[in-house]
Amino acid sequence: MNHQPNQSIEILLVEDNIDDADLLVDVLQQEQARAKVQVIEDGEAALAYLRRDEPYLNAVRPHLILLDLNLPRKSGHELLAEIKTDPELKRIPVIILTTSTSDLDVKTSYALGANSFVTKPVDLDHLYAIVGAINNFWLRTATLSPR
Repeated sequence: MNHQPNQSIEILLVEDNIDDADLLVDVLQQEQARAKVQVIEDGEAALAYLRRDEPYLNAVRPHLILLDLNLPRKSGHELLAEIKTDPELKRIPVIILTTSTSDLDVKTSYALGANSFVTKPVDLDHLYAIVGAINNFWLRTATLSPR
């Protein structure tokens, strides 16, 4: 990865369930001490954050986006479509992290440019395993695009 050993890894978590978001942040930071996770609770706000619109003028561009599909104001698919058609944002890897197991959601996500589709597990052990796999591939193995 193109990071100095002490450089933080910026992750944007777009998740409207506060309990899920808190748990994911805890697990991500346990797996990757350098992870700085920004949580945004709806699709409209996430787009404003990514585009550095009010009130996010000083937002840090993330290295990786974890995106739920079921969001208020703008769905995960709508947000994904906007990210992947925006010349400034389309290089950011987007991992769909959702409770959905729908084949249509999987197909739509990949058609819109998702880099991965992961179904959220219901138990903590599987959550640790999934976050560990995301960490190992995306934050240790893959080279992420410079911001």
